[in-house]
Amino acid sequence: MLGVLGVLVRAQSATLTARRPTPPHPTLPDHAHPAERCRTATPIVSRMDDILEIADRLWRGETEIGSQHPLAMAGGLTEVADRTAYVASFARVSAFSTDDGLLLVDTGHELAAKGIHGHIRDWDSGRLNTAVYSHGHVDHVFGVQVFEEEAAANGWALPVVIAHEALPARFDRYKMTAGYNAIINQRQFQVPRLEWPLEYRYPDKTYRDRLDVEVGGERFELHHARGETDDHTWTYVPARKVLCSGDLFIWCSPNAGNPQKVQRYPLEWAKALREMLTLDVEILLPGHGFPVMGADRVRQALTDTAELLESLVTQALELMNQGARLDDLIHTVQPPRALMNRPYLQPIYDEPEFIVRNIWRLYGGWYDGNPANLKPAQEGAVAREMAALAGGAGRLAERALELLGAGDLRLAGHLAEMATLADPTSAAAHDARAVVFAARATDATSTMAKGVFAWAASESRVQGSRPE
Repeated sequence: MLGVLGVLVRAQSATLTARRPTPPHPTLPDHAHPAERCRTATPIVSRMDDILEIADRLWRGETEIGSQHPLAMAGGLTEVADRTAYVASFARVSAFSTDDGLLLVDTGHELAAKGIHGHIRDWDSGRLNTAVYSHGHVDHVFGVQVFEEEAAANGWALPVVIAHEALPARFDRYKMTAGYNAIINQRQFQVPRLEWPLEYRYPDKTYRDRLDVEVGGERFELHHARGETDDHTWTYVPARKVLCSGDLFIWCSPNAGNPQKVQRYPLEWAKALREMLTLDVEILLPGHGFPVMGADRVRQALTDTAELLESLVTQALELMNQGARLDDLIHTVQPPRALMNRPYLQPIYDEPEFIVRNIWRLYGGWYDGNPANLKPAQEGAVAREMAALAGGAGRLAERALELLGAGDLRLAGHLAEMATLADPTSAAAHDARAVVFAARATDATSTMAKGVFAWAASESRVQGSRPE
């Protein structure tokens, strides 16, 4: 799959024409969208005239979500309601025109900031009054500077940035872990030269549980929730019946298990979605993906996402309370089949298996239940011992390829990794590792898994006998 950030860089010139919304189809047909179909789909940057048409076809099952990855959409703006627009950049931006300037929910990635500003200026000339960060992920918080420069040039008042009170600590942590974040995002998105930012636009105002903001005589309700992050804000605009969910809904399996990122909170996430269901909403504008138009569709999207998270938590805790190990949870807990058929819950970014691991970490800590892993030997020492028993690292590599041929990709991965740990200088071992993890990347459905597996394959190609 194309690296998402790479798609972002290459896609800034592609646009979507702003158009008025069309009436939504009232119900979701129960079309199957199994994960198997996502394995072979090639995400593309859409140049469709109307993001609402894409959303409608996805909802009806006429287009596969794998061909319209919610994190690989080209930049562009669509007016979804009167004085309400949605900018389809890497991270989406929701724009509200008021009698006293603009309010934006999220401001975009730094690579997209100027494009987002241009799309908004083509739609509305009002100054940026207020920007709300839905959370502190870097793809959502780097667009304010362009508007501040514009305000200074025009003699306007500077915009006010609002976020949850936990967000500044996130920015502080990002500075402390800049090297680590650069490495894991290079791996996750397959962008080798990605650099992690060191400077951030901190909020001017923070809140704890809820904050009502008035801009141009309209009320914008800011609600805190722990979900994908501990600093999430979802925004409700009652007069317009619009809900901005941030990344609590992103048109794919919830990003509640990212294997390289910090703790997520699936049960509190579901609780926030349930709270949203109590509101009068006709338009849902997510942090990634596509608008959801119509009260019935909004209700179903929120309900299904909450039920998926609740099911995974319930199953995992039941096993934990029986004394099961993490390994038992990983291979036992399964998402409800009916929910995984939904086009907006496909495991194309994160996936339920990773969410299960995160549930274990949240409620059970890091010990996985295997006493050998409490104070383990070095991985290389274990690998060398296994290689000696098997007849050498080369035999481990051969067996890995045999297992791959038999379709046991998981076990093949263990042996391929063990072969290179046992003999890091073996070209044959690295050749096998490259083949095995390339196959795993092809087979995987999620960005998370594809990124890790493809990175491993690339590492071994460099050290094997057939570097590319």
